[in-house]
Amino acid sequence: MPYNEEISSRIYRLLRKRDGLTGKKMFGGFAYLLHGNLCCGVRENYLILRVGPDAYQQVLQSPHTREFAPTGRVMRGWVIVEQEGFEGEDDLSRLIDQAVDFTFSLPPKDNA
Repeated sequence: MPYNEEISSRIYRLLRKRDGLTGKKMFGGFAYLLHGNLCCGVRENYLILRVGPDAYQQVLQSPHTREFAPTGRVMRGWVIVEQEGFEGEDDLSRLIDQAVDFTFSLPPKDNA
């Protein structure tokens, strides 16, 4: 199933003014990068977030959230949020901000 372009557009509206933003097709969906570091994206009808190792377990306790394992192997520090978890713009904004905060804590990639 292709990724949900409406969800991708909602993410883009929140990220479009961020410095170093790029996007590309990945994980069978669409990913957003900041200064070359993966930040978040959409696959099918769910949100993919990079929250980092420190917030990982806490975020997994949130409703409608689960581990991200695109190849069958869990990617620690990454989570999936089902649509019910980001129906409201405030919910989506809060989730994206969490991913952005972690991503901006990383050093920029040389090729970004």
